[in-house]
Amino acid sequence: MHPQSHSERYAESGVDIRRGYEAVELIKAHVARTAIKGVRSDIGGFGGMFELDLSECPNPVLVSGTDGVGTKLKLAFALDKHDTIGIDCVAMCVNDVICCGARPKIFLDYIALGKLEPKKVEQIVKGVAQGCLLAGCALIGGETAEMPGFYGSGEYDIAGFCTAVVDKTRIFDTASITEGDVLVALPSSGVHSNGFSLVRSIFDLDKHPENLGTSYPELGSTLGAALLEPTRIYVNEVLSLSEQVAIKGASHITGGGFFENIPRSLPQGLGARIEKQQVRVLPLFTLMQKLSSIDDRQMFNTFNMGVGMVLILDKDDVKQALSLLPDAYVLGSVVASDEPLVLL
Repeated sequence: MHPQSHSERYAESGVDIRRGYEAVELIKAHVARTAIKGVRSDIGGFGGMFELDLSECPNPVLVSGTDGVGTKLKLAFALDKHDTIGIDCVAMCVNDVICCGARPKIFLDYIALGKLEPKKVEQIVKGVAQGCLLAGCALIGGETAEMPGFYGSGEYDIAGFCTAVVDKTRIFDTASITEGDVLVALPSSGVHSNGFSLVRSIFDLDKHPENLGTSYPELGSTLGAALLEPTRIYVNEVLSLSEQVAIKGASHITGGGFFENIPRSLPQGLGARIEKQQVRVLPLFTLMQKLSSIDDRQMFNTFNMGVGMVLILDKDDVKQALSLLPDAYVLGSVVASDEPLVLL
């Protein structure tokens, strides 16, 4: 803490900068856990520094991604549980950058609150640090903003920024994708961090947040626990596989579901052919569809349906890939088509 840094008038307006200093002290241990080779700065400076090891990556290409958590945050507010939402923030960024074969190196977060509560910030950053550990990257900086009158009581927003690196010879070559290649699915851990505006509507959570405490036999938990399950991070699985098998393309299944994300990895003139019965739909999505009567097209165009990442492989590499990824399975195939995705 900076003992001479304090403004009484600023505090009277709702911003007490001493709370920010307290939060920094509380999060230092969490940040320190994420340090990896290359980190050249401590938190508290004006910029986070990281040194690339060019002996490991002689032709480096930097890949950056940024994202937030969206209205899943409303569930964290309602349940007053804030120690996993940071994992979601990291996951949404790192799962994107690995789709071209890049390894995440550094992460920064931005947290804005109506009132800065140091212990709550610590819980949020604890989750961010855990996500960074799972992704193998370092949390080298961030920003916390106290914004009274902008956010409601107890509310906040969080966003993140990730930079990854890949040798240009190792970038996934989507131009090599051809008819007959195979789509391999990596299961999701749940809804992840997309579609929560519809989730909240289905379960009427804005008017009845107490519904989060309802237990459903098919979920094996309360609704709140199932919905707040953190987004799965695929960094180690995908990049480890890429050292053994040539991954031609990868799609992170986020907002827009199957229809928006799988075609993003396909060249013009090719489409993905998937049969619904091949998809190992999680019970949570079956429950939502039953309660809402939403048709299949809209479900697969909104949610991940139990598939968090899709890899595109040569058919001759599939057997080896499945042996290296125990819970992965064949989802479909690449076909010559004017339709980017055909769901049968």
